[in-house]
Amino acid sequence: MMEENGQQSGAQQPDLSLRKGNYEEESFRLHMVTWNVATADPPDDMTLLLHLNSPKSPDLYVIGLQEVYSGPLRFVSDTIFDDSWSHLLMATLAPRKYVKVSSIRMQGLLLLFFSKLEHVPFIRDIQATYTRTGIFGYWGNKGGVSVRLSFYGHMLCFLNCHLAAHMKYATERVDEFEYIMDTQTFDCIKASRIVDHRLVFWFGDLNFRIQDHGMHFVRSCINNQTYNLLWSKDQLTMMKKNEQMLQEFEEGPLDFQPTYKFDLNSDTYDSSGKKRKPAWTDRILWRLRPKAPPSDEQDENRVGPDAKKVGHVEEDEEYPLKIRQDLYTSNMEYSISDHKPVISVFTLELRKMYETPLVRLQAEGDWSADIDAMVLYSPLQPFPSSTWDWIGLYKVGFTSVSDYITYTWVKDDEVAFNEEVIQVYVSKEEIPVRGAECVLCYYSSTLQCIIGISEAFKVHESKVASEEGLMSEKINGLDKTIASENFLN
Repeated sequence: MMEENGQQSGAQQPDLSLRKGNYEEESFRLHMVTWNVATADPPDDMTLLLHLNSPKSPDLYVIGLQEVYSGPLRFVSDTIFDDSWSHLLMATLAPRKYVKVSSIRMQGLLLLFFSKLEHVPFIRDIQATYTRTGIFGYWGNKGGVSVRLSFYGHMLCFLNCHLAAHMKYATERVDEFEYIMDTQTFDCIKASRIVDHRLVFWFGDLNFRIQDHGMHFVRSCINNQTYNLLWSKDQLTMMKKNEQMLQEFEEGPLDFQPTYKFDLNSDTYDSSGKKRKPAWTDRILWRLRPKAPPSDEQDENRVGPDAKKVGHVEEDEEYPLKIRQDLYTSNMEYSISDHKPVISVFTLELRKMYETPLVRLQAEGDWSADIDAMVLYSPLQPFPSSTWDWIGLYKVGFTSVSDYITYTWVKDDEVAFNEEVIQVYVSKEEIPVRGAECVLCYYSSTLQCIIGISEAFKVHESKVASEEGLMSEKINGLDKTIASENFLN
């Protein structure tokens, strides 16, 4: 069972008007979290986890959780409504103008992708999938969930895994990882497999342990912060020596204390009878697609993998992508789980493949519940439009695509590529009587993502409702939900 936000059948092509030299590389900040939450409910305060007080706010948040509580009753409700972790993260980030672009859940595995609102129209080709590696491949207690997308045309993939536990199963963990990498596929010509993506992040409770060293030595290294003395016996580091797939993934130095296993509500390592040895089970790695050697013959008629490699070489040269890890650490302040969360902050430097959204739209005239309102939109580039495309009215600070106040279907099922301005109307019955700061978003049914966002505008309080003393009444079916002062607060 899973929640999946968005699938599409093909990648958007780069804007051919943007050639090398016309645009400089730009930097984007990515904040990643992995945390095995051991079925605990979320903490009240996410400030430290998300670095909300940092002077540099991220452009993107990617949060991978493991062992989110999935008892029968809770999991049934979570498939219909957002789970408590998703709900709190959305409520925390939405007022800061982050939108949940995609999420996927497989039992206890949860992956959430958030973006600053300004980037949302440039995040396309969104797909999410999952792979079970638990008991007989049927039980979803172990495996991987992934979200893949294009960010300004660059193909990114985020893979959150929970692999087999226990010291003796290092080889099985690698086998599970390679199985996930080999079998997960996407409906996208440019990047049908994980390895085809320009940049892949692999993270989660990977469950690799520290071999050979005894408990006393490990504890001594932790107390003295001489973590480097333990690195050579970290199973993931050891397995990398013989596994080519692992060698393609990079990881920053483990300059933080092992994140497993702690007594609950403490910073004390396992004091139970089992006394499990501390380990860096929770990790964040990345893989920048290896540069293919240039071919002697750049044959445009090639098909299959060879054609893909030729395309990769041209793309790498025309639209460079670089990554720098700025932070890799654990967060000791949280103690609701027997794992500590791991945080990594990256800087992505890239040249955008497109600068303009697919659609421009705006609110025309004054908006209030006293009169029908008008939306103007026009396509800026060709895209596969549909009669199922719609334009949503959202309150500023909305949480996700589904968090609209109301929507209206677009006018035409075929939108010509020109500067024609098209009008659609929103009934006054659907507009909140209390008013709000709002934006309009054009949602493409075929691409399954938002492809245009208007400037923020004011929906005025209804004069008629105010004069007649009806502000607290249920003027229409949506009003009590929309007009509530507690909406998103």
